Amino acid sequence: MEDMLEERTLSRALKRETSIEEEEKNRKLVIFAWSGDLDRMWPTLILATTSAAMGMQTTVFFTFWGLLPLVRNDVRITGENWMQKMLSLMNRGGTEHLKLTKMNFAGAGPAMMRKLARDHKVASPQELLELAQEMGVRLVPCQMTMDLLGLTREDLIDGAEAPAGATSALLDAQDAITLFI
Repeated sequence: MEDMLEERTLSRALKRETSIEEEEKNRKLVIFAWSGDLDRMWPTLILATTSAAMGMQTTVFFTFWGLLPLVRNDVRITGENWMQKMLSLMNRGGTEHLKLTKMNFAGAGPAMMRKLARDHKVASPQELLELAQEMGVRLVPCQMTMDLLGLTREDLIDGAEAPAGATSALLDAQDAITLFI
């Protein structure tokens, strides 16, 4: 009888420990931002700020085109060679220059979305990015993407963390809710 009681107590303790581990696991959000389009950056930043407001440890890892919103709005042409410079000319970084994945209409689509957002009191991507920083969201640029596009730390917004690689991003994502946007 005593053995059964001890086994039940141990079982309950293990369940409680597992429950605490699961709760801690769900207190962390990592978002891989691989697209810099307006209609993907908005939800990325809304989810990041919402999770931070809920007390979750939040990281956004910006890679490939998703890195472009971390480029300062006043930076125009970047890169060391003609290909990198051409890419920056065709796809300007910064939150003020985000395109839509659909219905871009030579820039009219994003202008309409921004107007609708203002009319409905939805924070702009720039405002959300600033809010994310204030709330302690980690904004991590991808080092490989920076190298590919010829971007430097000086090209990025203040408050972006040190660039990191895929290994660091995946280690951070362990035991976290992970989203790819």
